[in-house]
Amino acid sequence: MSTNEDLRLARIGAIIAGIGMGGFVDGIVLHQILRWHNMLSTVLPPATLDAMHTNMLWDGLFHAFVWVATLAGMLLIWEGARRATELPRVVWLVGLMLIGWGIFNFTEGLINHHLLGIHHVRGWEPNPLWDYGFLLSGPILAILGRLLVRTAAT
Repeated sequence: MSTNEDLRLARIGAIIAGIGMGGFVDGIVLHQILRWHNMLSTVLPPATLDAMHTNMLWDGLFHAFVWVATLAGMLLIWEGARRATELPRVVWLVGLMLIGWGIFNFTEGLINHHLLGIHHVRGWEPNPLWDYGFLLSGPILAILGRLLVRTAAT
């Protein structure tokens, strides 16, 4: 089995890829499919065409950021896997990506929903149930991810 040092880059990459994938879930599902909010929807409600264009621009910049995070994570996974003599089971990778997704949800929820208030999970007005639920999903995903990583070690 590879040492922890051999897999360090892959571990970091999987977490970063999970952050990016979590951002894609947020952006694709909540921003685009459900249309519950945009990046600046509390600051600039998309009630006019100009406001919608501005929100779409910021959503696009957000997607560009999470795309770069996902790519960087994948490159780190590749480099770490290339150095390793043996890879853990795929549940290890999934667990680490869930940890990253949890980090994304907690951090994005704390900063954008609660501290800056630039958007909320659903609608333009704060809704504690949705905002705190999103925030709480972060630690839940991270704990689930940690359990999967531990399972892969057995």
